[in-house]
Amino acid sequence: MIEHLPALMVALPLFGAFIAPLFKKHHEGVSIWAIFVTGISVVLSLLLTKEVVTNGIIMYVFGADKPTLVLPSGYAVPIRIMFEVDAMGAFMAISATLMSFIGAIYSYSHVKKDTGLEKYYALLMLLEAGILGMVLTGDLFNLFVFLEIAGIAGSALVGFRNYRGEASEAGIKYLIVSAVASLMVLFAVSILYGQYGNLNLAYIAKNVSFNMVDMIALGLLFTSFAMKCGAVPMHYWVPDAYTEVPAGINPPLLVATYASLYALFRVSFTLFANVVIDLARVGWIMSILGVLTMFIGVTMALIQKDVKRLMSHHAISQTGYMLLGVGVGLTVLHDPSKLAEFGRDAMAGGVFHIINNIIYKSLLLMTAGALFYVTGTRNLNEMGGLARKMPITTISFMVGAAAISGLPPFNGFASKFLIYETSYRLNPLLTVFAMVTSVLTLASFVKVFASAFLGPPLEKFENKREVPKPMIVAMLILAALCILFGLFPNVVLDKLVYPAVDALINFAQYHSWGGLA
Repeated sequence: MIEHLPALMVALPLFGAFIAPLFKKHHEGVSIWAIFVTGISVVLSLLLTKEVVTNGIIMYVFGADKPTLVLPSGYAVPIRIMFEVDAMGAFMAISATLMSFIGAIYSYSHVKKDTGLEKYYALLMLLEAGILGMVLTGDLFNLFVFLEIAGIAGSALVGFRNYRGEASEAGIKYLIVSAVASLMVLFAVSILYGQYGNLNLAYIAKNVSFNMVDMIALGLLFTSFAMKCGAVPMHYWVPDAYTEVPAGINPPLLVATYASLYALFRVSFTLFANVVIDLARVGWIMSILGVLTMFIGVTMALIQKDVKRLMSHHAISQTGYMLLGVGVGLTVLHDPSKLAEFGRDAMAGGVFHIINNIIYKSLLLMTAGALFYVTGTRNLNEMGGLARKMPITTISFMVGAAAISGLPPFNGFASKFLIYETSYRLNPLLTVFAMVTSVLTLASFVKVFASAFLGPPLEKFENKREVPKPMIVAMLILAALCILFGLFPNVVLDKLVYPAVDALINFAQYHSWGGLA
């Protein structure tokens, strides 16, 4: 089984998605089926990560024993469909499977009263399969294919509650953005295929000359993945999508967003870093994009009255920290002294912030879903005194709010501190913007806490009580992870984050596959 782990990672949720419609008249059964499939996926991702960290990059070739076809002339041509799994891909796989599992647990009660649940869970598992394919593939065209799968499943889930006009609008908007981004990726892939006659990432990276046509391909790929990860000024779809999607889908949808961020990093480091001497420009673009994203996102959040929309704007803001951290590392990638001095740590902060943000942002969006589940409204002006009625949700919200604001000892502090410290070494102004953003983030969540949870309970909430146990379990798991990752950051950094960062930095190892070093 270990040998076929990369294929099983994608095959299992695909199988689960195709089986789910058989449970059309058994809504409880399809919920349990989804929890079972996503739970097994978590186990497989942990096994895969252990194998990668222990033995290095895993190469899996579909339909053949070797990744190349040897011609009569002796020339070896890489034409197989392959997964190439390094520590960065394994890191993202853990994020995808864990959040899909938690989302399935939360959904057990949250969407129990909705119809069409067999479609809901089929789409959830299809979304998981699309994400896993994106982060595990070593083939550019398959990256496009899995991007499309994730985009279609995501748009259907965003518009799942189609009896709401806002949900249908958000689903269509998500679909259009996904389609435009995918078309740009396909155009870039066709450019590179026309140049090098191959679709394999490692092969193209070793042969790319970075002429004007390659620069156009890089621009298309950078723009499309920046659009899909919600970076400013292409962030307009994020608040609608995250607000209207059922709260149980927020965790895997967040990972889908950061799978595009992963693709952006993979293109910048693996595909072009070998030939682009002046990567400092690309790094500075990424860093400035990060600062703009974090600052604009948080200022837009401050004026929101819809609790879930407020948190959705913060999802934009937090993406900026990841772009800033990895952008700083990319800026000094070809300067060994600065890379060792602060560049590697900057990238560690950005990559660490990916999983930290996925955890606490999923937690916060789930608490918003819990508030809507109990009160029937997302308007903060119509809430109040819910701390007494929903004590566990209140504690979960406080943990998530402290984590996203970067307060110790929660996980957000660990990754943000790395980003503050390292970005200051590149330019102090970057750190100033990052810290101001954190202060504004704290201010907005103080507003939410005061509006929704403090004060005497409103009369209309007199008979309200805490959300069902599956929703509580999902929130408590995430709250516990916020605390554990904050108390023991070095464990996560050493076991997961730094191996992922080194996989990006040491791109030559990714290129040396199939004996074609």
